Amino acid sequence: MQTPSLELKGSSFTLSVLHINSIDLEKVAKELDSKLAIAPQFFIGAPLVVNLSSISDSSYNLAALKDLLTSRQLVIVGITAAINTLSEQAKTLGLAIIKSGKQAQSQPQLPKTTKLVKQNVRSGQQIYAKNGDLVVIGTVGNGAEVIADGSIHIYGTLRGKAMAGASGDKHAVIIAKTMEAELVSIAGQYWLTDNIQANSTTKSGCIRLDGESLTIESLPL
Repeated sequence: MQTPSLELKGSSFTLSVLHINSIDLEKVAKELDSKLAIAPQFFIGAPLVVNLSSISDSSYNLAALKDLLTSRQLVIVGITAAINTLSEQAKTLGLAIIKSGKQAQSQPQLPKTTKLVKQNVRSGQQIYAKNGDLVVIGTVGNGAEVIADGSIHIYGTLRGKAMAGASGDKHAVIIAKTMEAELVSIAGQYWLTDNIQANSTTKSGCIRLDGESLTIESLPL
């Protein structure tokens, strides 16, 4: 039997969701550029769904927003939670209308894995644990990046950037024996060095989300 030239199969993919909360494109561009400057490798080229639940203006220029995002090398695959007029705009721009809620929550989840790294992560290196946790037995140096869809455990000093819950898992945590990070992020919420120092009273710590804000707890490590 001849193999068909194409097949349509069900599957599920993890997509990051970018929430647009302002109609002011200049303000959006400024804040976006700030985030991209912190961790460009984390955002650039990543497929995104744009959530427009906060936009109620039927004259909102969705084409201009798309141009803004694509000019920053962001890949926009569709929109979600938009009013009807914006959904119609999206169709003319070739963007998918993506449903959220119970339908999305019912998608099967892939089994979690754990990626173990038994070495120092040096400046310029990036390690990503897809659909799982990341455990580093060693130091994450300045200029290095560790990323995980799940939690990140560092049994050493974290001096670089650590981004947990990269696929949106708000229950992910970042644990480090010594917390001296340039940046930490969980499900898109991030702190820089100054934030960590202002909220920490100890060298070791566990960073997690409390609602929509990050918090750090001391650990007896």
